[in-house]
Amino acid sequence: MKKILKKLLKKILGRLKSIGLVQWLMAGFLYVGINLVYLTSKKEIRGDYIFRNFRGRAAIFVFWHGRSMMLSPIVRKFRLDGYAVSSKHRDGRMMAKLQRMFGLRPIFGSTRDGGTNVLRGGLKVLKENKILCLSPDGPSGPLMRMNDGCLYFAKMSGAPIIPVCFTTTRPWRIKSRWDQYLIAKMFGRIVCLAGAPIYYDAADPDGMARLHQRIESVMVDQAQSLDREVGLSVLEQAPEAK
Repeated sequence: MKKILKKLLKKILGRLKSIGLVQWLMAGFLYVGINLVYLTSKKEIRGDYIFRNFRGRAAIFVFWHGRSMMLSPIVRKFRLDGYAVSSKHRDGRMMAKLQRMFGLRPIFGSTRDGGTNVLRGGLKVLKENKILCLSPDGPSGPLMRMNDGCLYFAKMSGAPIIPVCFTTTRPWRIKSRWDQYLIAKMFGRIVCLAGAPIYYDAADPDGMARLHQRIESVMVDQAQSLDREVGLSVLEQAPEAK
């Protein structure tokens, strides 16, 4: 009986989360929470000149799926005009509403679903000298393993890829999730790192493979070195998907 009730409750909650008004309410709750954490934390932004330099210029900001929480208020801080790739799943639509509150407009789809729409929309954004934000290990992993979506944007637009990551001294890591999602708590220290811009080399016949290896390596190093610095347990990459 308990299992039946649990299954029924899960189904009801799932349907509620599909309702637009409920999604806006949830997004508003998260917006308030993220802002409280941001305002009560000490912030150290390394590479802040990169954020400033790409105000009004095309760039592809990439970050691991589990490291997205504190990046939206940082994008807002530097008044960057841009879009974020969001899943068409109900959770993705709720997150898109949250991102709107921080000034990021959505492009719906993923490399697995709606990829053509995402590519077309993303290239349009970059052509207009705006930024594009996406998680190259989304929407469902494996952990810290890139797909090639951001590489095609770089190849076809000429815009650089900029790896970004954050960590915190007061973390809550959701270990039950595939992305080991990192939640920052209030009154801690938040460290955000923006890496140097990386461009696609059209003259290199192995350019895509080299770019993939380089960016994935930089992003893994960002997460691991930042976590090590603040005393967090260091995450290891999941095995490559076969």
